[in-house]
Amino acid sequence: MRTSGVLMHISSFPGDTGIGTLGVEAYKFVDFLKQSGQTYWQVLPLCPTSFGDSPYQSFSTFAGNPYFIDFDLLCDDKLLKKSDYSKISWCENPEKIDYAKLYKNRYKVLEKAYKNFDLNDADYEKFCNENIFWLDDFALYMAIKNTFDGKPWNEWPIDLKTRKAAAIQEAKEKLKDEIEFQKFIQYLFFKQWRNLKKYANENGIKIIGDIPIYVAADSADVWANPKQFLLDGDSNPIEVAGCPPDAFTADGQLWGNPLYDWEYMKIDGYAWWKERIKHQYSLCDVVRIDHFRGFESYYCIPAGAKTAKTGEWRKGPGIEFFREIEKDLGKMNIIAEDLGFLTPAVKKMLKQSKYPGMKVLQFAFDTDEDNDYTLHNFTKNSVAYTGTHDNDTIIGYMTKTAPRATRKRAKEYLRLTRKEGYNWGMMKAVWSSNCDTAIVTMQDLLGLGNEARMNYPSTVKNNWQWRAKPDYLSDELANKIRYYTKLYKRLPMEKGKKQ
Repeated sequence: MRTSGVLMHISSFPGDTGIGTLGVEAYKFVDFLKQSGQTYWQVLPLCPTSFGDSPYQSFSTFAGNPYFIDFDLLCDDKLLKKSDYSKISWCENPEKIDYAKLYKNRYKVLEKAYKNFDLNDADYEKFCNENIFWLDDFALYMAIKNTFDGKPWNEWPIDLKTRKAAAIQEAKEKLKDEIEFQKFIQYLFFKQWRNLKKYANENGIKIIGDIPIYVAADSADVWANPKQFLLDGDSNPIEVAGCPPDAFTADGQLWGNPLYDWEYMKIDGYAWWKERIKHQYSLCDVVRIDHFRGFESYYCIPAGAKTAKTGEWRKGPGIEFFREIEKDLGKMNIIAEDLGFLTPAVKKMLKQSKYPGMKVLQFAFDTDEDNDYTLHNFTKNSVAYTGTHDNDTIIGYMTKTAPRATRKRAKEYLRLTRKEGYNWGMMKAVWSSNCDTAIVTMQDLLGLGNEARMNYPSTVKNNWQWRAKPDYLSDELANKIRYYTKLYKRLPMEKGKKQ
Protein backbone atom coordinates (compact mmCIF):
# COMPACT_ATOMS: atom_id res chain seq x y z
CA MET A 1 0.00 0.00 0.00
CA ARG A 2 1.26 3.48 -0.90
CA THR A 3 1.35 5.82 2.10
CA SER A 4 2.65 9.23 3.13
CA GLY A 5 3.35 11.27 6.23
CA VAL A 6 4.85 14.38 7.78
CA LEU A 7 8.01 14.92 9.84
CA MET A 8 7.30 17.32 12.70
CA HIS A 9 9.02 17.08 16.07
CA ILE A 10 7.18 17.77 19.34
CA SER A 11 9.48 20.68 20.15
CA SER A 12 8.31 22.58 17.06
CA PHE A 13 4.68 22.98 18.05
CA PRO A 14 3.58 26.51 18.99
CA GLY A 15 2.47 27.34 22.52
CA ASP A 16 2.95 29.65 25.49
CA THR A 17 5.56 27.80 27.55
CA GLY A 18 8.69 28.05 25.40
CA ILE A 19 8.63 24.72 23.55
CA GLY A 20 6.15 22.39 21.88
CA THR A 21 4.41 20.01 24.27
CA LEU A 22 2.11 16.99 24.34
CA GLY A 23 -0.95 19.17 24.82
CA VAL A 24 -3.63 20.71 22.63
CA GLU A 25 -1.32 21.66 19.73
CA ALA A 26 -0.17 18.04 19.39
CA TYR A 27 -3.78 16.88 19.19
CA LYS A 28 -4.54 19.59 16.61
CA PHE A 29 -1.65 18.28 14.55
CA VAL A 30 -3.07 14.75 14.61
CA ASP A 31 -6.39 16.17 13.41
CA PHE A 32 -4.55 18.01 10.65
CA LEU A 33 -2.79 14.83 9.52
CA LYS A 34 -6.10 12.99 9.39
CA GLN A 35 -7.73 15.81 7.44
CA SER A 36 -4.74 15.81 5.06
CA GLY A 37 -5.10 12.10 4.33
CA GLN A 38 -1.80 11.11 5.92
CA THR A 39 -0.85 7.76 7.42
CA TYR A 40 2.32 8.64 9.35
CA TRP A 41 3.61 11.22 11.79
CA GLN A 42 7.39 11.06 12.13
CA VAL A 43 9.14 12.49 15.19
CA LEU A 44 12.74 12.76 16.32
CA PRO A 45 13.99 10.91 19.44
CA LEU A 46 11.73 11.63 22.42
CA CYS A 47 14.47 11.36 25.04
CA PRO A 48 15.79 14.23 27.21
CA THR A 49 18.23 16.57 25.51
CA SER A 50 21.59 17.19 27.15
CA PHE A 51 24.32 19.73 26.42
CA GLY A 52 23.92 21.00 22.86
CA ASP A 53 20.15 20.40 22.98
CA SER A 54 20.28 17.54 20.47
CA PRO A 55 17.75 14.72 20.81
CA TYR A 56 20.52 12.47 19.47
CA GLN A 57 22.70 13.13 22.55
CA SER A 58 20.62 12.27 25.60
CA PHE A 59 21.02 11.47 29.28
CA SER A 60 18.98 8.33 28.60
CA THR A 61 17.79 6.40 25.57
CA PHE A 62 14.80 5.17 27.58
CA ALA A 63 13.58 8.33 29.33
CA GLY A 64 11.18 10.93 27.96
CA ASN A 65 11.91 14.64 27.57
CA PRO A 66 10.45 16.56 30.58
CA TYR A 67 10.29 19.73 28.47
CA PHE A 68 7.45 18.15 26.49
CA ILE A 69 5.17 17.75 29.52
CA ASP A 70 2.14 19.96 28.99
CA PHE A 71 1.28 22.23 31.91
CA ASP A 72 -2.34 22.79 30.88
CA LEU A 73 -2.93 19.06 31.11
CA LEU A 74 -1.43 19.15 34.60
CA CYS A 75 -3.96 21.86 35.45
CA ASP A 76 -6.71 19.50 34.31
CA ASP A 77 -5.24 16.91 36.69
CA LYS A 78 -5.31 19.45 39.55
CA LEU A 79 -1.51 19.33 39.90
CA LEU A 80 -0.92 22.94 38.82
CA LYS A 81 -2.64 26.28 38.65
CA LYS A 82 -2.37 28.47 35.57
CA SER A 83 -0.64 31.12 37.66
CA ASP A 84 2.18 28.64 38.41
CA TYR A 85 3.57 29.12 34.89
CA SER A 86 1.64 31.76 32.92
CA LYS A 87 3.76 34.73 34.08
CA ILE A 88 7.15 33.15 33.43
CA SER A 89 9.22 34.53 30.54
CA TRP A 90 9.87 31.39 28.49
CA CYS A 91 11.48 32.96 25.41
CA GLU A 92 12.14 36.24 23.62
CA ASN A 93 11.10 34.91 20.20
CA PRO A 94 8.09 32.53 20.16
CA GLU A 95 9.44 30.94 16.95
CA LYS A 96 12.75 29.97 18.60
CA ILE A 97 13.34 27.73 21.61
CA ASP A 98 15.44 29.24 24.42
CA TYR A 99 16.85 26.11 26.06
CA ALA A 100 18.62 28.08 28.79
CA LYS A 101 15.32 29.52 30.02
CA LEU A 102 13.68 26.11 29.84
CA TYR A 103 16.42 24.58 31.97
CA LYS A 104 16.17 27.42 34.49
CA ASN A 105 12.38 27.53 34.85
CA ARG A 106 10.69 24.33 33.77
CA TYR A 107 11.76 22.08 36.62
CA LYS A 108 10.60 24.68 39.14
CA VAL A 109 7.08 24.35 37.77
CA LEU A 110 7.28 20.55 37.74
CA GLU A 111 8.38 20.63 41.39
CA LYS A 112 5.11 22.39 42.23
CA ALA A 113 3.19 19.62 40.48
CA TYR A 114 5.24 17.04 42.39
CA LYS A 115 4.25 18.55 45.73
CA ASN A 116 0.59 18.24 44.77
CA PHE A 117 0.87 14.60 43.69
CA ASP A 118 0.02 11.52 45.73
CA LEU A 119 2.93 9.11 45.39
CA ASN A 120 0.62 6.29 46.45
CA ASP A 121 -1.33 6.70 43.22
CA ALA A 122 -1.93 3.20 41.79
CA ASP A 123 -1.20 4.23 38.20
CA TYR A 124 2.10 5.79 39.27
CA GLU A 125 3.12 2.66 41.17
CA LYS A 126 2.25 0.54 38.14
CA PHE A 127 4.38 2.76 35.89
CA CYS A 128 7.37 2.49 38.24
CA ASN A 129 7.08 -1.27 38.42
CA GLU A 130 6.70 -1.75 34.68
CA ASN A 131 9.74 0.43 33.92
CA ILE A 132 12.03 -0.68 36.72
CA PHE A 133 14.61 -2.03 34.24
CA TRP A 134 15.68 1.55 33.39
CA LEU A 135 13.75 4.01 35.58
CA ASP A 136 15.51 3.40 38.90
CA ASP A 137 18.99 3.81 37.43
CA PHE A 138 17.98 6.89 35.46
CA ALA A 139 16.33 8.61 38.43
CA LEU A 140 19.35 7.92 40.62
CA TYR A 141 21.73 9.08 37.89
CA MET A 142 19.88 12.39 37.43
CA ALA A 143 19.63 12.94 41.19
CA ILE A 144 23.37 12.44 41.64
CA LYS A 145 24.16 14.56 38.58
CA ASN A 146 22.11 17.45 39.97
CA THR A 147 24.03 17.34 43.27
CA PHE A 148 27.26 17.84 41.30
CA ASP A 149 25.90 20.78 39.25
CA GLY A 150 25.41 18.68 36.14
CA LYS A 151 28.94 17.28 35.91
CA PRO A 152 29.26 14.16 33.71
CA TRP A 153 29.40 10.92 35.67
CA ASN A 154 33.05 10.23 34.80
CA GLU A 155 33.89 13.29 36.94
CA TRP A 156 31.99 12.06 40.00
CA PRO A 157 33.76 10.63 43.06
CA ILE A 158 35.26 7.26 42.21
CA ASP A 159 32.85 5.20 44.34
CA LEU A 160 29.82 6.73 42.61
CA LYS A 161 31.49 6.67 39.23
CA THR A 162 32.13 2.94 39.54
CA ARG A 163 28.85 2.21 41.36
CA LYS A 164 30.29 0.81 44.58
CA ALA A 165 27.40 -0.78 46.51
CA ALA A 166 27.88 1.25 49.70
CA ALA A 167 28.09 4.57 47.80
CA ILE A 168 25.01 3.76 45.74
CA GLN A 169 23.00 2.83 48.82
CA GLU A 170 24.04 6.02 50.59
CA ALA A 171 23.04 8.09 47.56
CA LYS A 172 19.64 6.38 47.39
CA GLU A 173 18.95 7.24 51.02
CA LYS A 174 20.30 10.79 50.89
CA LEU A 175 18.60 11.68 47.58
CA LYS A 176 15.35 9.80 48.10
CA ASP A 177 13.08 12.78 47.41
CA GLU A 178 14.99 13.92 44.31
CA ILE A 179 14.94 10.35 42.97
CA GLU A 180 11.17 10.21 43.45
CA PHE A 181 10.82 13.56 41.68
CA GLN A 182 12.73 12.24 38.67
CA LYS A 183 10.46 9.20 38.52
CA PHE A 184 7.41 11.43 38.82
CA ILE A 185 8.29 13.61 35.84
CA GLN A 186 8.94 10.50 33.76
CA TYR A 187 5.51 9.26 34.77
CA LEU A 188 3.98 12.52 33.57
CA PHE A 189 5.75 12.35 30.22
CA PHE A 190 4.78 8.76 29.49
CA LYS A 191 1.19 9.27 30.63
CA GLN A 192 0.77 12.23 28.29
CA TRP A 193 2.64 10.55 25.43
CA ARG A 194 0.62 7.33 25.61
CA ASN A 195 -2.64 9.27 25.63
CA LEU A 196 -1.49 11.21 22.56
CA LYS A 197 -0.37 8.06 20.74
CA LYS A 198 -3.69 6.39 21.53
CA TYR A 199 -5.51 9.38 20.03
CA ALA A 200 -3.30 9.30 16.93
CA ASN A 201 -3.81 5.57 16.39
CA GLU A 202 -7.57 5.86 16.89
CA ASN A 203 -7.57 8.47 14.13
CA GLY A 204 -5.61 6.31 11.71
CA ILE A 205 -2.23 7.95 12.29
CA LYS A 206 0.82 5.77 12.96
CA ILE A 207 3.88 7.24 14.64
CA ILE A 208 7.40 6.77 13.28
CA GLY A 209 9.94 7.05 16.08
CA ASP A 210 13.70 7.49 15.86
CA ILE A 211 16.42 5.55 17.66
CA PRO A 212 20.07 6.67 17.41
CA ILE A 213 22.49 3.76 17.06
CA TYR A 214 24.75 5.16 19.81
CA VAL A 215 24.07 6.63 23.23
CA ALA A 216 25.79 9.60 24.85
CA ALA A 217 28.89 9.04 26.98
CA ASP A 218 27.31 11.11 29.74
CA SER A 219 24.19 9.00 30.15
CA ALA A 220 22.53 6.68 32.59
CA ASP A 221 22.79 4.02 29.88
CA VAL A 222 26.60 3.87 30.04
CA TRP A 223 26.87 4.55 33.78
CA ALA A 224 24.43 1.75 34.70
CA ASN A 225 25.56 -0.75 32.04
CA PRO A 226 29.35 -0.38 31.71
CA LYS A 227 29.90 -3.97 30.55
CA GLN A 228 27.91 -3.23 27.40
CA PHE A 229 30.49 -0.66 26.27
CA LEU A 230 34.21 -0.53 25.48
CA LEU A 231 35.43 1.12 28.69
CA ASP A 232 38.73 0.85 30.56
CA GLY A 233 39.21 0.01 34.25
CA ASP A 234 38.35 3.59 35.23
CA SER A 235 35.07 3.50 33.23
CA ASN A 236 36.43 5.81 30.53
CA PRO A 237 35.90 5.02 26.82
CA ILE A 238 38.72 3.16 25.12
CA GLU A 239 37.48 4.17 21.68
CA VAL A 240 34.69 6.41 20.46
CA ALA A 241 32.39 6.66 17.44
CA GLY A 242 32.59 8.89 14.41
CA CYS A 243 33.05 8.96 10.65
CA PRO A 244 36.26 9.03 8.59
CA PRO A 245 37.40 12.04 6.52
CA ASP A 246 35.62 12.53 3.21
CA ALA A 247 35.18 15.15 0.52
CA PHE A 248 33.07 17.28 2.85
CA THR A 249 34.99 16.96 6.14
CA ALA A 250 38.79 16.77 5.93
CA ASP A 251 39.12 15.75 9.58
CA GLY A 252 36.15 13.39 9.59
CA GLN A 253 33.44 13.53 12.23
CA LEU A 254 34.33 12.93 15.88
CA TRP A 255 31.04 12.08 17.59
CA GLY A 256 32.58 10.94 20.86
CA ASN A 257 29.97 8.30 21.74
CA PRO A 258 31.35 5.22 23.51
CA LEU A 259 31.35 2.10 21.35
CA TYR A 260 29.52 -1.11 22.16
CA ASP A 261 31.30 -4.24 23.27
CA TRP A 262 29.59 -6.34 20.63
CA GLU A 263 31.30 -9.55 21.79
CA TYR A 264 29.87 -9.17 25.29
CA MET A 265 26.47 -8.21 23.89
CA LYS A 266 26.38 -11.33 21.75
CA ILE A 267 27.18 -13.54 24.73
CA ASP A 268 24.24 -12.16 26.74
CA GLY A 269 21.91 -12.40 23.75
CA TYR A 270 21.82 -8.64 23.10
CA ALA A 271 19.63 -8.28 26.20
CA TRP A 272 20.19 -4.51 26.53
CA TRP A 273 19.31 -3.91 22.89
CA LYS A 274 16.20 -6.06 23.16
CA GLU A 275 14.98 -3.94 26.07
CA ARG A 276 15.81 -0.79 24.16
CA ILE A 277 13.94 -1.74 20.99
CA LYS A 278 11.02 -3.27 22.89
CA HIS A 279 10.68 -0.03 24.84
CA GLN A 280 10.76 2.00 21.62
CA TYR A 281 7.94 -0.07 20.14
CA SER A 282 5.84 0.66 23.21
CA LEU A 283 6.07 4.33 22.19
CA CYS A 284 5.89 4.17 18.38
CA ASP A 285 4.47 2.06 15.56
CA VAL A 286 7.52 2.20 13.30
CA VAL A 287 11.16 2.80 14.27
CA ARG A 288 13.76 4.57 12.16
CA ILE A 289 17.24 3.34 13.15
CA ASP A 290 19.83 6.05 12.68
CA HIS A 291 23.22 5.09 11.16
CA PHE A 292 22.04 1.61 10.17
CA ARG A 293 25.34 0.85 8.47
CA GLY A 294 27.05 0.83 11.87
CA PHE A 295 25.64 -2.64 12.52
CA GLU A 296 27.61 -4.01 9.57
CA SER A 297 30.84 -2.12 10.26
CA TYR A 298 31.63 0.83 12.51
CA TYR A 299 34.37 3.43 12.69
CA CYS A 300 36.54 3.41 15.84
CA ILE A 301 38.57 6.43 16.96
CA PRO A 302 41.00 6.25 19.89
CA ALA A 303 39.61 8.08 22.92
CA GLY A 304 41.31 11.44 23.32
CA ALA A 305 41.98 11.91 19.61
CA LYS A 306 41.49 15.47 18.36
CA THR A 307 40.11 14.43 14.97
CA ALA A 308 38.65 11.33 13.33
CA LYS A 309 41.66 10.84 11.06
CA THR A 310 43.25 8.13 13.20
CA GLY A 311 40.24 5.81 13.27
CA GLU A 312 39.68 2.44 11.68
CA TRP A 313 36.76 0.30 10.52
CA ARG A 314 35.69 -2.81 12.41
CA LYS A 315 33.04 -5.42 11.69
CA GLY A 316 29.75 -5.10 13.53
CA PRO A 317 27.28 -7.83 14.50
CA GLY A 318 25.65 -7.78 11.05
CA ILE A 319 22.37 -9.39 10.06
CA GLU A 320 22.60 -11.90 12.90
CA PHE A 321 21.91 -9.05 15.32
CA PHE A 322 18.51 -8.33 13.78
CA ARG A 323 17.68 -12.02 13.47
CA GLU A 324 18.44 -12.49 17.17
CA ILE A 325 16.31 -9.48 18.13
CA GLU A 326 13.40 -10.76 16.04
CA LYS A 327 13.52 -14.15 17.76
CA ASP A 328 12.22 -12.40 20.88
CA LEU A 329 10.32 -9.40 19.51
CA GLY A 330 8.97 -10.79 16.23
CA LYS A 331 9.07 -9.02 12.86
CA MET A 332 9.83 -5.34 13.38
CA ASN A 333 8.62 -2.31 11.41
CA ILE A 334 11.98 -0.63 10.86
CA ILE A 335 13.19 2.12 8.54
CA ALA A 336 16.92 1.76 7.98
CA GLU A 337 18.79 5.08 7.76
CA ASP A 338 21.20 3.95 5.05
CA LEU A 339 22.39 7.34 3.83
CA GLY A 340 25.93 8.07 2.70
CA PHE A 341 28.50 5.77 1.13
CA LEU A 342 27.42 2.13 1.40
CA THR A 343 29.74 -0.79 0.89
CA PRO A 344 28.51 -3.96 -0.85
CA ALA A 345 28.41 -5.62 2.59
CA VAL A 346 26.05 -2.94 3.96
CA LYS A 347 23.80 -3.25 0.90
CA LYS A 348 23.73 -7.01 1.36
CA MET A 349 22.75 -6.64 5.05
CA LEU A 350 19.94 -4.24 4.14
CA LYS A 351 18.66 -6.61 1.46
CA GLN A 352 18.76 -9.54 3.89
CA SER A 353 16.86 -7.58 6.52
CA LYS A 354 14.13 -6.58 4.03
CA TYR A 355 13.82 -3.27 5.86
CA PRO A 356 13.09 -0.22 3.70
CA GLY A 357 15.97 2.20 3.28
CA MET A 358 15.81 5.96 2.72
CA LYS A 359 15.89 8.01 -0.47
CA VAL A 360 16.55 11.72 0.06
CA LEU A 361 15.82 13.79 -3.03
CA GLN A 362 18.07 16.69 -2.02
CA PHE A 363 21.06 14.36 -2.45
CA ALA A 364 20.26 13.73 -6.13
CA PHE A 365 21.70 16.86 -7.68
CA ASP A 366 25.18 17.36 -6.21
CA THR A 367 26.79 16.12 -9.43
CA ASP A 368 25.80 15.23 -12.98
CA GLU A 369 26.37 11.58 -12.21
CA ASP A 370 23.45 9.22 -11.79
CA ASN A 371 23.00 8.12 -8.16
CA ASP A 372 20.63 6.20 -5.89
CA TYR A 373 18.89 9.42 -4.81
CA THR A 374 17.80 10.39 -8.32
CA LEU A 375 14.05 10.00 -8.62
CA HIS A 376 14.14 7.41 -11.41
CA ASN A 377 16.29 5.18 -9.15
CA PHE A 378 13.91 5.22 -6.20
CA THR A 379 12.91 1.68 -5.29
CA LYS A 380 9.57 0.40 -4.03
CA ASN A 381 10.74 -0.91 -0.66
CA SER A 382 12.07 2.51 0.39
CA VAL A 383 10.92 5.66 2.14
CA ALA A 384 11.20 8.80 0.02
CA TYR A 385 12.13 12.10 1.69
CA THR A 386 12.59 15.58 0.33
CA GLY A 387 15.05 16.11 3.20
CA THR A 388 15.60 15.11 6.81
CA HIS A 389 16.22 17.03 10.04
CA ASP A 390 19.86 17.38 8.92
CA ASN A 391 18.99 19.02 5.59
CA ASP A 392 18.03 22.57 4.80
CA THR A 393 14.40 23.27 3.92
CA ILE A 394 13.65 23.02 0.22
CA ILE A 395 13.27 26.81 -0.10
CA GLY A 396 16.52 27.34 1.80
CA TYR A 397 18.24 24.72 -0.36
CA MET A 398 16.96 26.16 -3.65
CA THR A 399 17.55 29.83 -2.84
CA LYS A 400 20.49 29.94 -0.46
CA THR A 401 22.58 26.90 0.46
CA ALA A 402 22.78 24.72 -2.66
CA PRO A 403 25.45 25.68 -5.25
CA ARG A 404 24.17 27.32 -8.42
CA ALA A 405 24.92 24.23 -10.55
CA THR A 406 23.02 22.01 -8.11
CA ARG A 407 19.97 24.25 -8.24
CA LYS A 408 20.12 24.26 -12.04
CA ARG A 409 20.16 20.46 -12.20
CA ALA A 410 17.25 20.23 -9.74
CA LYS A 411 15.18 22.73 -11.72
CA GLU A 412 15.82 20.97 -15.01
CA TYR A 413 15.23 17.45 -13.73
CA LEU A 414 12.09 18.20 -11.69
CA ARG A 415 10.87 21.14 -13.81
CA LEU A 416 10.75 23.32 -10.70
CA THR A 417 9.38 26.86 -10.94
CA ARG A 418 9.09 29.76 -8.53
CA LYS A 419 5.46 30.19 -9.55
CA GLU A 420 4.44 26.75 -8.33
CA GLY A 421 6.94 26.89 -5.48
CA TYR A 422 10.15 24.88 -5.38
CA ASN A 423 8.84 23.14 -2.27
CA TRP A 424 5.65 21.92 -3.95
CA GLY A 425 7.51 20.73 -7.04
CA MET A 426 9.94 18.68 -4.97
CA MET A 427 7.26 17.33 -2.64
CA LYS A 428 5.16 16.26 -5.60
CA ALA A 429 8.20 14.39 -6.89
CA VAL A 430 8.54 12.23 -3.76
CA TRP A 431 4.78 11.71 -3.55
CA SER A 432 4.74 10.53 -7.17
CA SER A 433 7.78 8.28 -6.70
CA ASN A 434 7.77 4.49 -6.75
CA CYS A 435 8.53 4.33 -3.01
CA ASP A 436 5.94 2.68 -0.79
CA THR A 437 6.11 5.58 1.67
CA ALA A 438 6.86 9.29 1.22
CA ILE A 439 7.64 11.70 4.07
CA VAL A 440 7.86 15.49 3.83
CA THR A 441 8.72 18.01 6.53
CA MET A 442 6.26 20.48 8.00
CA GLN A 443 8.68 23.30 7.15
CA ASP A 444 8.45 22.36 3.47
CA LEU A 445 4.67 22.15 3.54
CA LEU A 446 4.68 25.70 4.95
CA GLY A 447 7.18 26.90 2.34
CA LEU A 448 9.66 28.16 4.94
CA GLY A 449 13.24 29.14 4.24
CA ASN A 450 16.63 28.63 5.81
CA GLU A 451 15.49 30.26 9.06
CA ALA A 452 13.38 27.15 9.79
CA ARG A 453 16.21 24.63 9.37
CA MET A 454 16.32 22.16 12.26
CA ASN A 455 19.98 21.17 12.39
CA TYR A 456 23.40 21.88 10.93
CA PRO A 457 25.36 18.60 11.30
CA SER A 458 28.73 18.79 13.09
CA THR A 459 27.79 22.06 14.82
CA VAL A 460 26.54 22.57 18.39
CA LYS A 461 24.96 26.04 18.35
CA ASN A 462 21.63 27.38 17.08
CA ASN A 463 20.16 23.96 16.33
CA TRP A 464 16.86 22.26 17.26
CA GLN A 465 15.19 25.64 17.86
CA TRP A 466 12.53 26.07 15.17
CA ARG A 467 8.90 26.46 16.22
CA ALA A 468 5.83 26.99 14.06
CA LYS A 469 3.64 30.07 14.26
CA PRO A 470 0.31 29.70 16.13
CA ASP A 471 -1.75 29.82 12.92
CA TYR A 472 0.43 27.46 10.87
CA LEU A 473 -2.33 24.89 10.27
CA SER A 474 -5.24 25.68 7.97
CA ASP A 475 -8.06 23.92 6.15
CA GLU A 476 -6.67 25.27 2.88
CA LEU A 477 -3.28 23.62 3.44
CA ALA A 478 -4.85 20.35 4.64
CA ASN A 479 -7.09 20.17 1.58
CA LYS A 480 -4.16 20.88 -0.76
CA ILE A 481 -2.09 18.11 0.79
CA ARG A 482 -5.05 15.74 0.64
CA TYR A 483 -5.54 16.52 -3.05
CA TYR A 484 -1.99 15.48 -3.91
CA THR A 485 -2.10 12.54 -1.53
CA LYS A 486 -5.13 11.24 -3.40
CA LEU A 487 -3.69 12.12 -6.81
CA TYR A 488 -0.60 10.03 -6.17
CA LYS A 489 -2.60 7.15 -4.67
CA ARG A 490 -1.29 7.53 -1.11
CA LEU A 491 -4.63 8.20 0.55
CA PRO A 492 -5.50 5.62 3.26
CA MET A 493 -8.14 3.18 2.05
CA GLU A 494 -11.58 3.64 3.54
CA LYS A 495 -13.73 0.57 4.06
CA GLY A 496 -15.92 -0.11 1.07
CA LYS A 497 -14.36 2.67 -0.99
CA LYS A 498 -11.72 2.95 -3.67
CA GLN A 499 -9.15 5.74 -3.95
